[in-house]
Amino acid sequence: MTKNQTVTAQTKQNLIQAFWELYSIKRIDKITIKEITMRAGYNRSTFYEYFSDVYDVLEKIENNLISKLQELPIKQLSSPDDPFPFEVLISTYSSHSKYLIVLLGDQGDPAFQGRIKASIKPMIKETLVAQGAKDDFELEYTLEYALSATIGILSYWFSQEKAPSIEKLVELLTDLSDEGIMKKLIGAGNVTLLDNTSLF
Repeated sequence: MTKNQTVTAQTKQNLIQAFWELYSIKRIDKITIKEITMRAGYNRSTFYEYFSDVYDVLEKIENNLISKLQELPIKQLSSPDDPFPFEVLISTYSSHSKYLIVLLGDQGDPAFQGRIKASIKPMIKETLVAQGAKDDFELEYTLEYALSATIGILSYWFSQEKAPSIEKLVELLTDLSDEGIMKKLIGAGNVTLLDNTSLF
């Protein structure tokens, strides 16, 4: 990378960082380009060399995270005995938690969770079908359930001050996958009555 390319990359990263510092504490519709450029130490014209508006900055951050998820070696890490790659998802989430905890939080982008699922569901589905799973509505809905639950519990995990270790979280998710949620609740003594018509 030449000196000019290095400067250009650093300038872009500085603008992204300035945006992120603001986005972490306020809604995107309250963030102005003036705030970003002042925080980063540039003028408005420099901002427009890299981005069209504040939403473009957010989209580029999200796209970068999505591309990282799509690089996950899910096929290599999945097996018939352990088809859902909880550990790799948690590890990846942890390494990008600075962004994901905000994007998936209450003030984040509501559409981002859907984008995450849409980016990795096909990879997991392809792996499961190759291992003999039937490609039907049950597989589709089970994957949606598993991904939604995993993303939700990861967001909750990072929001807790006294969160369990990553090893304990992987163990819990694996147990829930193997045993089923209701069986786990009954085993913990939290559910005393259960019939086939109600989960609550």
